[in-house]
Amino acid sequence: MSKSLKRVTQALLDAGCTALPVEVGQATTAQMAADLVGCALDQIAKSIIFRGEMSGEAVLFITAGGNQVEADRASTLAGEPLGKADAGLIRAQTGFAIGGVSPVGHLTPPRAFFDPRLDEFEQVWAAAGTPRHVFGIAPAELLRISGAQRAAFTTAAAPF
Repeated sequence: MSKSLKRVTQALLDAGCTALPVEVGQATTAQMAADLVGCALDQIAKSIIFRGEMSGEAVLFITAGGNQVEADRASTLAGEPLGKADAGLIRAQTGFAIGGVSPVGHLTPPRAFFDPRLDEFEQVWAAAGTPRHVFGIAPAELLRISGAQRAAFTTAAAPF
């Protein structure tokens, strides 16, 4: 078991959650993860990391799979302009590699915001530290254990 997967598993246990990671196969997009899990696209809780332009710190947006973070709204919530977070910042602050960033189990928990669209489901699925592992959890529980703040910061992705 990878260090990242162990850290997520421990974070879930420490928070008193019954959810545990499961291996579903390699997923590089939210749609791939939804297909592997057998759920709706918006039931995938994506962990999107930006870099605060003034603070230099990671800022986490937990977003429904079909939604996109709207840059101006996200910057307003973060209280600073946001830019692209590179792999080094993501790894250093969260302990995760791009593609497996979990909303919990970070080395240094970032400021976090939660997409209200996720509240519309009984269960959502989030990355568990690797591109192959996810965990299913009630949105309210994910909000609680992630330390995120519920806020409007998304737009629905354009249909294909």
